[in-house]
Amino acid sequence: MKTLAISLFAMLASTSFAMAADGGCDAFKWPVTREQDLFPAAPSAQSGASLALGAAADLALEPVDAVSFTVPPQRAPAAGTFGATASVTVPPEGELQVSLSGEAWIDVIQDGHATKSAAFSGVKTCPGIRKSVRFKLTPGAATIQVSGAKDESIKVAVLAPE
Repeated sequence: MKTLAISLFAMLASTSFAMAADGGCDAFKWPVTREQDLFPAAPSAQSGASLALGAAADLALEPVDAVSFTVPPQRAPAAGTFGATASVTVPPEGELQVSLSGEAWIDVIQDGHATKSAAFSGVKTCPGIRKSVRFKLTPGAATIQVSGAKDESIKVAVLAPE
C-alpha cells in the first residue's frame, strides 16, 4: 500500500511539473512554438553574423567591453557580462520579432538610432526561451545588439510576428 501511495504521488508530481513547464511557455503574450522548434538545432554564429528571417542562431558572445556596438546599449550592461551584434534584413512588412533563450538586453538599430520596441513578453518559467520582443521598422538593413548576458552564448530567433 505504501509503495502504491508513493507511486501515485510521484506520478502526480511529475504531471504537475510538466504542466507547470508548459504553462510557463503559455504565459508569453504570443506563441513561442516556432522558437521551441528552432532553438534546439540552431547553428553556431559569431558576433557580426548575418541572421536570416525565420531562423535561429546560437550566437557566440564576447565580453561587453570588447563588442563594437553601433550605438551604446539603451540599458548599460553590467561589468562581466557578454554581448554581440548581428545584422538582419527587415522584410517589406517592417516588423521583426527577436526572441532570446536567456536573459539579455536587445536593441535594434536602424539608421544609426536604437528603435523603441513595439511589444515585449518575458517569462522566466519557459524552458529555453526567456524573452521575445517585437519591433516596427522600415524595410532594409538593421543591426541587432545583444548585451548584458551572463553566459558566453545565447540563442536568437528572428521571426516575422504571427
